[in-house]
Amino acid sequence: MEHWLWIILAALVFECKGADRVIQPTGDVIAAEGDTVTLDCSFETSNPSPTLYWYKQEVNNFPKYILKCFSKTVENADDFEKDRFNATIINNSVPLKIQKLQLSDSAVYYCALQPTVTGNTKTLYKNLWSKDNTILHNIH
Repeated sequence: MEHWLWIILAALVFECKGADRVIQPTGDVIAAEGDTVTLDCSFETSNPSPTLYWYKQEVNNFPKYILKCFSKTVENADDFEKDRFNATIINNSVPLKIQKLQLSDSAVYYCALQPTVTGNTKTLYKNLWSKDNTILHNIH
C-alpha cells in the first residue's frame, strides 16, 4: 500500500534586524513515501557570511534542530542523516532537500536566519512560535 505525504508551504517571515529576513513560499506539495522533496527558503541579509537553520516541528512538540548552513559547510543534528536531510546556501536561498521520504517526516518545517546581533539561537525558538510555517502531512 502506497502512503502519500503532503507538504504545505506557508509564508514565514523571520525578522532578525533591519532588513535581515527569511521567506518561505506558500503552497501545497504532495509526495509519496520514498520520494524526494525540496522545501524552499530565501533570505535577505546584510551579513556577508550568513548562517541559516532548518527546524522540524512535530504535532504538539517543540521545533527540533535539523541542520545549519554557513559558507560551504552543512552541520546536521545527530537525528537527521546527511543522506536524507541536506541543504546548501545558493545565492540568497537555502533549500532543504529531504530524500527517501518516510511517514515520520510529517511535520512543520522552519527556516531561520541566525540573529546577527546576539547570535542567540534561543531567540529563534521563541520567535518561531508566532510565525507561519511549512507543514509536511501524510495521507493514508
